[in-house]
This record gives sequence, C-alpha cells and structure tokens, in this order.
Amino acid sequence: MAIDRAVIRVIQLTPPGRGAVATLRVEGPGAVEAVQTRFHARDGKPLTTHSADRLVVGRFDGEEVVLRCRGEDTVELHCHGGTAAVSMIEESLVSAGCRRVAWRDWIADSLEDRIAADALFALADARTERTAAILLDQHQGALGREMEEIRRAINYGDASAARQWIDALLGRAELGRHLVRPWSVVLAGRPNVGKSSTINALAGYARAIVHYAPGTTRDAVTLTTAIDGWPVELCDTAGLREESDGVEQAGIELAKQRLSHADLAVLIFDRSEPWSDDDQALVKKWPGAVLVHNKCDLPAAPGDRPAGLSISALAGGGIAALLETISRHLVPDPPPLGAAVPFTVEQVETVRRLSE
Repeated sequence: MAIDRAVIRVIQLTPPGRGAVATLRVEGPGAVEAVQTRFHARDGKPLTTHSADRLVVGRFDGEEVVLRCRGEDTVELHCHGGTAAVSMIEESLVSAGCRRVAWRDWIADSLEDRIAADALFALADARTERTAAILLDQHQGALGREMEEIRRAINYGDASAARQWIDALLGRAELGRHLVRPWSVVLAGRPNVGKSSTINALAGYARAIVHYAPGTTRDAVTLTTAIDGWPVELCDTAGLREESDGVEQAGIELAKQRLSHADLAVLIFDRSEPWSDDDQALVKKWPGAVLVHNKCDLPAAPGDRPAGLSISALAGGGIAALLETISRHLVPDPPPLGAAVPFTVEQVETVRRLSE
C-alpha cells in the first residue's frame, strides 16, 4: 500500500543551535517505512525487523544516527547536535514528502489540555530550577484541578469555598507572570555611593564598571541572575543628582524611568557620609524601596539616618542579608509544593471571570 507521506510529521524536539545531540521525531502512518528508505543499519537488517524501543545504530543519508522505534508509526532519530546535521536530515525527509512541524504546533495538536500545553511552552523559557518545578506542577494538573474545584463549588452554590480558591490563585498571579520573565530590581542612589560595586557583589562577578569619580555610570547596566531560585534582572543606574551635564542628565532620566517600572527599587546610600536632604528626598520619592547603607567597612558618619541594611559591597559584608531581603520582597509567600499558580494572562482572566 502506498504511503501518504504528507501525513508524516517531522518535529525537532531539542532546541535549535549547536549541541552534543539533537533529536528528531518522525510520526504518522508509514513513518518507519519512510525513514527506512534512507537509513542503513550497521547490522544490515531492515529497521522494521528490530524490536520496539531497541536502539539501532546506522547512517541516514551518510550521517551517523541512532534510531529508536517508539511504535508502529513513530521513530525517534538522534544525530549530531550541529545545525548542519539536523537541517540535512529534515530536508531529506521533507523532500521525500514528509511535513515539517514546529514543536509548539506539535504540542498544541497533541495535548487537549490547554494548561498542560501552555506549561510546556513556558518550561522551554524557564530560567531556574525553582520556576521550572512550579511550571511542571501546572503541567501535571495542579492549576487545572483547582479550576475544576472552583467551578464545582460555584455549581453547588458554595461561594465561600470558591472565593477562597479564587483569592489564592489571584494572589499568585504576580508570581506566575514572572516564572519565565525575570523580576526587575533597580539599584539607584546619588553618585559614588557604590551602586556598581553592589550590583557586582549581588551577581558574584564584575559586570558594572567601578570607578571612584562621580558620574561614571551614565547608562543603565543590566544583568540577569537568580536570587533564591527566582530569576532577577539587576539594573545599575546613573547617580541621581540635580546638577549634571547633558549626557549625564540623559542617564539620570533613564534611571528614573527604570525606577518607575521596577518590581523593586533598592536605594544605596554612603554610610560614611552624613545623611543629606538629597538622601531624604530619594526616600520620600520612592517610599517602597529597600534602603541600603553601603561602606560599613568605613567609619560611620555622625548623625541619624533611616533604618536599613548595612553592607560593604567591596568586602562582601551584608550581601547575603540583602539577597534574602530582595527575595522576600519579590515573593513574600512562596507557593508550597504542588500548588496551583496561573502563569498566563488568559488564565488570570479566566479566574477573574469565575470571581465575577
């Protein structure tokens, strides 16, 4: 019987780019036969004679590969991870009439559960093990089960139980929004207070230029890291002061924009210098910021100042406490293992409609 190769799909399962091994999935009626026409096993036997799930070493159009039949209509093909090998094999199958399918489209077609599919899409962009674990819980049904419980409670007229579940989900919506997008933490303060040294200490390596001349940082310097397992983008900004030249003033305006859109502002002050009206003005302008008094390795200036964390960015003192404080401000109530967390705009809107 002739094989309709238009229904045979070729999906690249591993991320594009260079790697040790790449995996292609060929599936659909006649997939094994379609692969067999271009595959030569090292043992000389046809692919169809090997038992299911057995690894078969050979060559596909001259390229060394390892095949595994996942069933009558599915073959997994493992090849060298370079883009050239993957492209050659894909083009060979497509030229034979098979159809290339993007992995996202394949998952969307394969999974009836929209939340499970969205969780797989998000997992591909997860930056830390902690966020990936939360998304994996949603893929395995945590959010879907809780949504069903809410609908069941509404149908039975149990508004109190439904409200409790809805409030819990909406309370985790901000966390869900950042499972694949880092929180923005902006460090700001007057010139030469140690912002660049602090961001380097938080990141654990030198990313920002450190110099003792005021106005050294004139642009926003960003880096992405993880704090307590949460993805965070740290931003080092130009020193905030009133008198500045045109170039520095542009940096100051950019710093203010960054602060206005930040998930958390960290204001850095020089503990060795007296507290000033300009310092107080910053605290008043950004009342929700974390206050940090840097240079605690130097003698403290006389006079009172607001409570805050004392650190030494250069010596490393107090950095662990600052990291803990940032984490606590970003995620004050981390979800327990297996908790439901909405992580897309559509999911949050669905919860809000249930609330109404």
